[in-house]
Amino acid sequence: MSEKIYVGVDVGGTTVKVGICDAEGQLLHTFEGATEVNKGQDAVLHNIAKYAKMIVEESSYAWEQVDGVGVGIAGFLDIPRGYVKYSANLGLRDADLKGYLEQELQKTIKVNNDANVAALGEAWAGAGRGVDHCVCYTLGTGVGGGIIIEGRIVEGFASMAGELGHIAIVPDLEAIQCGCGKMGCLETVSSATGIIRMAKDAVERGDRTTLAEVDEIMAKDVMDAAKAGDEVANRIISRAAFYLGKSMSMMAIALNPKCFIVGGGVSKAGDFLFDQIREVFEKYTLDQAKEGVTIVPATLGNNAGVVGAAGLILRG
Repeated sequence: MSEKIYVGVDVGGTTVKVGICDAEGQLLHTFEGATEVNKGQDAVLHNIAKYAKMIVEESSYAWEQVDGVGVGIAGFLDIPRGYVKYSANLGLRDADLKGYLEQELQKTIKVNNDANVAALGEAWAGAGRGVDHCVCYTLGTGVGGGIIIEGRIVEGFASMAGELGHIAIVPDLEAIQCGCGKMGCLETVSSATGIIRMAKDAVERGDRTTLAEVDEIMAKDVMDAAKAGDEVANRIISRAAFYLGKSMSMMAIALNPKCFIVGGGVSKAGDFLFDQIREVFEKYTLDQAKEGVTIVPATLGNNAGVVGAAGLILRG
């Protein structure tokens, strides 16, 4: 029989991205289609199945070669059952995604949280290739995360493992309320949203900063200003890096990973950000837990989700 292939589906609020991978995690073919959330839950489920079939049909591979289909999706999930309890962005509630796809596709189906899936993609075929123990952070609107131990996703008994953005790490006197309702979460200071908030607060206080000249402050503006020597912007980025590095120190003691992988828009700042994170990690981490540990940027970009979803069949 010809080689097996693995289909990965990354379900977003606007588009569904689908990819075909080989057994080494190499992305062989990609396809994107509209999610069509506005048409309701049945349409979203139908489209996921339709696009999984379409990508194989338009490729040089045969459906018989597909060893399974993995799906990464945002929301509250019952991962073992492949059941979507609630996904606000997708309009899904009480959806038996795994059951539906098994019926429609007649293949092995695995479903997992989108952040976990992106982490698996990086661990399997990206920045963590060849490393069985790694922790992944995604710095975007929030701080997403995923934990890979022995090459597999750590889910936890209630599918809540890896919610790194909600580590309560900021001291009470400095803490603000997170979107989750708790105080002092990592994502309140280390996400793009947190960085923008701190910059706007500084401008409103009247701090002397070039950011006061920016009409609509974005995280990149803060990063660029910090690199250019703006003291206020530098203080904001240093604060974001400090709590990231300190959270990694905590993860190093709890999990002893070989590698920390950082992705998302904020991570594109390069060594300016990473050097500060590494410095904090070095300072706060027990020698035995930091020896040989690397902190590196993600490499798969927007493909991490589809690659990781495909990897669920082999490593999920």
